[in-house]
Amino acid sequence: MAQAGLPTASDSDSDGINDAVEQALLTQFAPTFMISSQECSSLPAQFASGILSPTVQTENGTIYGEVFPVKTSSASEHGAEIHFYHLWKQDCGAHGHPLDAEHVSVLVQASNNDLSSATWRAVYWYAAAHQNTVCDVSQISRASTLGAENHGATVWISAGKHASFLNETLCERGCGGDVCLETTPLFISQIVNLGEPDHPMNGSLWIMSNGWPLAARMNSTDFPATAISRLNSLPATDIAWFNPGKHPMQGTIAISGLTADALANSGHSTASAISVGQDSTGNALKRSYRNTVKALGSATRSIGRAFSSTVGPK
Repeated sequence: MAQAGLPTASDSDSDGINDAVEQALLTQFAPTFMISSQECSSLPAQFASGILSPTVQTENGTIYGEVFPVKTSSASEHGAEIHFYHLWKQDCGAHGHPLDAEHVSVLVQASNNDLSSATWRAVYWYAAAHQNTVCDVSQISRASTLGAENHGATVWISAGKHASFLNETLCERGCGGDVCLETTPLFISQIVNLGEPDHPMNGSLWIMSNGWPLAARMNSTDFPATAISRLNSLPATDIAWFNPGKHPMQGTIAISGLTADALANSGHSTASAISVGQDSTGNALKRSYRNTVKALGSATRSIGRAFSSTVGPK
């Protein structure tokens, strides 16, 4: 966390935003993380400071943050991008591995040029889910859609895999490895500012380790103009896939509405948007399965009767 007694003008990571403002932003926009009762890696971990290798000190619900300035559409307005990292001892889902660096981000805007006295408002939220893989179902949303303009968004974390979702329903939409059942809010024990990759703060020398992709995620924006433009072309109630073409089974619009009540009251159009996406995915899978079975059957017949069993579902 920001160290007590630092002068307000201190800028430890040399990014143009002083430490006190960064810590205030991390506190104001800290998400509510919903953790599954089926989580097998306890809680997000705190890592030992001052060493180069990521070493778990304790699993206590520590969240790490990064704040850096960004340009806005208006030269007179100041903005910042905030990354919240939930870092885990291990990915204990399918194809698990030691260390797991996951995050969500928010793009915020200041009300005036005096950042220390400005009021900050969130404009967009991003949640990483299997980022940069074939199963990428990362999402981007307007902050107003989530009701999270002045505070943190609610984010669901899948058990074991630790993918982040801006809506609980989205947890079911990836490649089938995500589970967000019986979730409860994570008690965040502390929020520690990582600084920047070239100016680490609070002893976070381990952010540059090649044991995980943390540094690469810290060095890139989650709000490129193309993603924002595509999102803004959608209805105000929609959450969008960040990479709509990344997974052939996924469409651009992830889901409409936010809560169970919103889904229930949003009418036929919302229900259709959800069911069409699910039906198209299901139909594609069924067609793929039927074609595979047909091909296997033909191959088997051409060889002869070497196989005595029938190809079919197990």
